[in-house]
Amino acid sequence: MELNDTLLLRYSRHILLPDVGVDGQARISGASVLIVGAGGLGCPVALYLGASGVGQLWLADGDTVDLTNLQRQIGHATVAIGENKADSLARSVRAINPEIEVQPIREALSGEALHEAVAAVDLVVDASDNFATRHAVNRACVQLGKPLVSGAAIGFSGQLAVFDTRRADTPCYHCLFPDQAGEPEVRCAEAGVFSPLVGVIGAMQAMEALKYLAQVGELLIGRLLLWDGLQAEARVMKVPHDPACPVCGQAARQAGSG
Repeated sequence: MELNDTLLLRYSRHILLPDVGVDGQARISGASVLIVGAGGLGCPVALYLGASGVGQLWLADGDTVDLTNLQRQIGHATVAIGENKADSLARSVRAINPEIEVQPIREALSGEALHEAVAAVDLVVDASDNFATRHAVNRACVQLGKPLVSGAAIGFSGQLAVFDTRRADTPCYHCLFPDQAGEPEVRCAEAGVFSPLVGVIGAMQAMEALKYLAQVGELLIGRLLLWDGLQAEARVMKVPHDPACPVCGQAARQAGSG
């Protein structure tokens, strides 16, 4: 994508970075990203990707803005209470950067609609808040060969990983969290969440997404970052690929290709 003088000025602080430069910013500005979820994580992801000039942003969420969201979901204003979150967040992103295209999807994506949305973009960011959606998004990304930036946050703790199963011997989300593991699911509405935590994890999701689009740095592929906000401690674990994974394992790939 060619950047005009206005865009060169808008993104000048990126362009000044030797690792990014004009070419890296042009790749960012020519890219498309689907963000699944317009809540605590989706808000900072969308605001940073929009401000950074991602050319097309698709924001998917079927929920409406509630008063309890405003403690942490910084893309929504009080006047947006009762409005669809995708619409509210799209308006906030456009206010920061009218130079990009922002498309709200006013539904919780599933089935064919999810596959169509994933197929249409270069990268997917999972900012959802439940295992069912995360696994559905992961399956679509594996089947369609799309990279996935996944994040989660609860209480004072968050996690972040990048999955790209186009690379040999790299895991998918199911390798890390099998959907039949039977782990209890805890929601923010039940356990609470420290408001800046979603900003920290969401900003790191945006960073990984931009690194991928600009083709700079090392991504968290095959690794899981765990952040303990209460103790201000971070650690990174290696995540192995499961050859028997029913989503990205060899048998699953052969079945899918057949």
